[in-house]
Amino acid sequence: MNNLTVATLLNPADAQLVRARLEAAGFHPQVLHELAALSMEGYALSAGGIRVQVPEEEVEEARNFLEHSKPVEGSPDAPADER
Repeated sequence: MNNLTVATLLNPADAQLVRARLEAAGFHPQVLHELAALSMEGYALSAGGIRVQVPEEEVEEARNFLEHSKPVEGSPDAPADER
């Protein structure tokens, strides 16, 4: 089973928030490169970010979920006017 990236973020907390939202919606997400980003300053940016991935068969639905679902008010991935 191949995993594919549905979100790329620079902040580990934001990546975990996206993972939690996906998991709560019934997806099977994994976060990649988080520990390296925490241990080396600038790693997340230079490595292309912290990746949130789901199994290949869930990719389209997970991307659709992230695009159309509304994050919790005040969360880092909420639009700026809702923080």
